[in-house]
Amino acid sequence: MAVCLASNMTVPELLPISDFRQRQTEILLQLQKAPVVLTQRGRAAVVMVNPAQWNDFMNELEDLRDSVCAAEALEEYNRNPDDVVTLDELEDDLKAEGLLE
Repeated sequence: MAVCLASNMTVPELLPISDFRQRQTEILLQLQKAPVVLTQRGRAAVVMVNPAQWNDFMNELEDLRDSVCAAEALEEYNRNPDDVVTLDELEDDLKAEGLLE
């Protein structure tokens, strides 16, 4: 399986959480370029990312989940093509059950 990494991904900077108190403005500006990982006692405690990048991550995650669902549906169809229900059949069934007008 091939792994594709976005070309704009950078390794987040690791900073002690105590630095955030002292360099808050600088760190918040840095978030426009890349995520920041705050550490506590040498271990990652918080990952900070700007809202636009967070939204991009969530949209990409949703797209990836949709792709997995589509691949699973295709796999199921290939295993049992006779079990497929057409849209017209589904609509008729839903109308018969009073779930669709």
